[in-house]
Amino acid sequence: MTTTAKAKIKTLQLIVHTTDVRLDKYVAEALPQFSRNRIQKLIEQEYILVNEQRAKPSQRLNDNDKITIKLPPPTHPPIAESVPLTIIYEDKDIIVIDKPAGLVVHPAPGHSNHTLVNALLAHCPSLAIGNDLMRPGIIHRLDKDTSGLIVIVKNDYARQYLVDQFKSHAVTKGYLVLVEGRLSPEQGMIEAPIGRDPHNRKRMAIVETGKEASTQYKVKKYLNNYTLLEVTPITGRTHQIRVHLAAIGYPVVGDLTYGAKSPYVKRQFIHAYCLGFCLPSTNEYQEFTSLLPPDLKQALKLFTHSA
Repeated sequence: MTTTAKAKIKTLQLIVHTTDVRLDKYVAEALPQFSRNRIQKLIEQEYILVNEQRAKPSQRLNDNDKITIKLPPPTHPPIAESVPLTIIYEDKDIIVIDKPAGLVVHPAPGHSNHTLVNALLAHCPSLAIGNDLMRPGIIHRLDKDTSGLIVIVKNDYARQYLVDQFKSHAVTKGYLVLVEGRLSPEQGMIEAPIGRDPHNRKRMAIVETGKEASTQYKVKKYLNNYTLLEVTPITGRTHQIRVHLAAIGYPVVGDLTYGAKSPYVKRQFIHAYCLGFCLPSTNEYQEFTSLLPPDLKQALKLFTHSA
C-alpha cells in the first residue's frame, strides 16, 4: 500500500518516424508489454499525449510527432473495508448510494483505501467486474467533496446497460449548486470545451482542444449576492460544473480550485440531488432524489442572512 502510494510515475518519450498510423497501434508496437486495450485506456485517461496535447486512440500520427507516455505506478486491487453506506436503492443489478462529502469514489495515488469502492466490496464482494480493477462497479463519479447520488453496477450486463444510457444522455442528472454573484439570465446553457489546463495539469480549463461540454442551469433562488442553481450537466467531463460556472464569472461557493473559500461552508457547494435512468432489470425509468445534507442546509441559512 505504502509502496504504491510512493511509487514514481515513469515517463517515456517517442519520436514518430512514420506517417498515417494510429496512435494506439504505434504505441502498442513500441511497448509490446502492454495490450492495445491498456494503451487505449492510458490515452483516454490522458497519460499519453501527442505534442503535449490530449489525443484519441484513433488519431493519425505524422513524422516527427512527439509522444509523451506517463506510466502510472503499479496498483493492487482494492480490498474490502467496513465503511458505512447510505443505500437508497438496491436490486440484483445496481446499487444507488447517497455519497457523503469527503468520501473518495475509487482508489488512486494518495487514496489507496477508505474509498467508496472499498466499502462496496465489503457490501458486495462480487463487484470486481470490467477491465479496470481499481474501479469495480464504477461507471460515473462524483468529486470527493461533492455529496449525493451515484449508481453502482453489479454485473457486466448492468454495466453496458447503464453505460449506453450515459453515452446517449438518457440519464437525468440534477445538482444543487450555490455560486457567487447573482447569475443572469435566470436559465441558460453553457457550452465550452474542457481539457487539462496547459499551465497546471491538476486543473481543468476551457481549451480549444478539449472535449465538447454542455451544462444547463436554472436559477432556483437568489440569496443576497449568491445564487442557488439547479444544474444539469449534459456531458460528463471532469470538474465540468465547476469549470463552466467559473468561466462565466460565477464560481461555485467553497471551491478552492476554481473559486474561493467560504466562511460558511467547508467544501464546494455541490450536491447531486437527482438521478434518473431505466433499470436494467425492468427497462422502466426510475428517478431517485437526495435531500440537501445538513452542512449545506445550514450554509444556505447563513448566506440568506449575510449582509
